[in-house]
Amino acid sequence: MILAVIIIYLALVLSLGIFSHRFFRNTGEDYFVASRNISWFMLLMSLFGTHMTAFSILGASGEAYRKGIGVFALMASSSAIIVPCVFLFVGTRLWKLGKKFGYMTQVQYFRERWESQSLGLLLFIVLVLLLIPYLLIGVMGGGDTLAKITDNKIPKWLGGLLICGVVLCYVTYSGMRGTAWVNTFQTLIFMGLGGVTFFVIMHRMGGLSTALENVTTSENVATSLLMQKGHIKPLQLLTYTCIPLSVGMFPHIFSHCLTAKDVSTFKYPIIFYPLCIAVVWVPSVLLGIVGNIDFPNLERGEVNTVLIKMIHQHAPGVLAGLLGAGVFAAIMSSLDSQTLSIGSMFTNDIVRPYLNKKGQEQISDKQHVWIGRLFVICILSITYIISLIANTSIFKLGIWSFTGFSGLFPIVVAALFWKGSTKAGVLGSIISVIVLWLYFFIKHWNTAGYTVGETGIMPVAVLILVSSITLITVSLFTKPPTTETIGKFFTD
Repeated sequence: MILAVIIIYLALVLSLGIFSHRFFRNTGEDYFVASRNISWFMLLMSLFGTHMTAFSILGASGEAYRKGIGVFALMASSSAIIVPCVFLFVGTRLWKLGKKFGYMTQVQYFRERWESQSLGLLLFIVLVLLLIPYLLIGVMGGGDTLAKITDNKIPKWLGGLLICGVVLCYVTYSGMRGTAWVNTFQTLIFMGLGGVTFFVIMHRMGGLSTALENVTTSENVATSLLMQKGHIKPLQLLTYTCIPLSVGMFPHIFSHCLTAKDVSTFKYPIIFYPLCIAVVWVPSVLLGIVGNIDFPNLERGEVNTVLIKMIHQHAPGVLAGLLGAGVFAAIMSSLDSQTLSIGSMFTNDIVRPYLNKKGQEQISDKQHVWIGRLFVICILSITYIISLIANTSIFKLGIWSFTGFSGLFPIVVAALFWKGSTKAGVLGSIISVIVLWLYFFIKHWNTAGYTVGETGIMPVAVLILVSSITLITVSLFTKPPTTETIGKFFTD
């Protein structure tokens, strides 16, 4: 019965994505940015649904299971403040430039802003490599969800394959318009069913106050889970606020920003974003904490599925299928946008600038769309293969991906607000991020709760600081872009 409900849900999602193809205009602009004609509500649902991955549902509950209530402060509260500010000061400006110059990817903008093909190529490689762990979160989360909720009757590999197959169908067929439609539907589903999941499980556990009291009295549960002290260092809490800056460099968020009908479309997404975060994160964190009552002492590899275990125990049958579908909705609402953004970058940042030989006819819109589709298939296939052998914390995997994107955030700030920033400065900044990220990742990937020098400072703060200093210092001593380029991007 559970499996039947989930299959019906996936079929519904697929049908909606395919139906949206009826409005497809068969152009590259429509395929990659929906002809820049998305309403404020769909923009809010798309931005939020794309940002809230399995990291926010499965990862947050798994991390709260281990570290307690402080997990909400680590990501949710800071994201509720910082992400809307990024949309206001960065997203609206990127939309204006994209509309004015016809950009479909951020690499197109950076390449022209600093007059450098090599910078665009390097940034393309870095962004794709950082996105793969982010994609992996969704594929792993889908496999784990289907396996646990069906008592392993459906193996993880099949669950991940099912997720990839459905996403691949509607993304390659309908592009950004289908993605936006499906994201709107799925965001409403996982927000609504997330609330239902919370109230059903709390009711079965005797109510929220009873469940929290059991957390404090259980011999198998650390009472400090309901207190921040002892689990998260103050400097760690402070430097975690750097993580949400990653939203300013996510290729999929950039793509969705470009779909807005006009700049006023951003108004309500900015206003309502914090509320949406609370609706998703509060239940996820609390359910992760009370999960210690029913499933104490889970191994590190199992904490990702504590929410699924609780759904299976407290909401059997059809209800478990519906709640599992809500988890699937959260996963797919990010996976589709991420894969589409990669296809867009490959087509617009590699094929058009490098593979079209000078003097030859440019690729047609139809070819443009098909090249994007083929690269989407390629990347999603690679991600699925990696998911078959990966076995790590979804929360930790997400944090490392976000760390790299946050380290690149000074680049978009310099592009938008500093006329004196130079190509050499930006290249130096990107290289510093690559070197530091690899150093911290290779040396401390397996170190639980690692902070720099055990001070509580997260590696992301070091990346942003060094990246900013490098960009500023090198730019001060190197040649800026031409007057024509400065005039092009800093008029009005």
